[in-house]
Amino acid sequence: MLQRLDSRVLYGMRTRFHSPAAEAVGKGLGKIGEYGAVWFAIGIVMAFVDSENGENWVLAGVLGPVAIGLNFAVKLAVRRPRPVLEGLPPLGGAPSALSFPSAHATSSFACATAMTRIAPEAAVLFVLAGAIAVCRPYLGMHYPSDVIAGAVLGTALGLIVPL
Repeated sequence: MLQRLDSRVLYGMRTRFHSPAAEAVGKGLGKIGEYGAVWFAIGIVMAFVDSENGENWVLAGVLGPVAIGLNFAVKLAVRRPRPVLEGLPPLGGAPSALSFPSAHATSSFACATAMTRIAPEAAVLFVLAGAIAVCRPYLGMHYPSDVIAGAVLGTALGLIVPL
């Protein structure tokens, strides 16, 4: 039953609210989220802006790429293939054929959580994390449950990283 719901939500996300502009935004969010790059960049910039907490900002930024590596270990254990929707090919590429959990969601929520621990006003970064995560099923790259699992895993990582 959950698999069917997951597939139906994915189909809905792939067939509604699509326009060239919306798809370009989704693809752009996917690009900046690759390998945790945007989070690393934010951590470096914030280390200069808030030098008193510089080490913590760098650590929170490095968590993005580290989370991707940890995520891949889970992907290898679970081995869930990426979704295939007949007539609706994915609107992006991926370094692996494995889907669960979403590495974009894992790294984004890990970093947004860690950065919010450094400065509560950084909670605004959850908007970026959520947008990066939601674009994955919108582009047909992940099932919605992959994104939810990635967000949960990332949040846990962001809470346990020593800052």
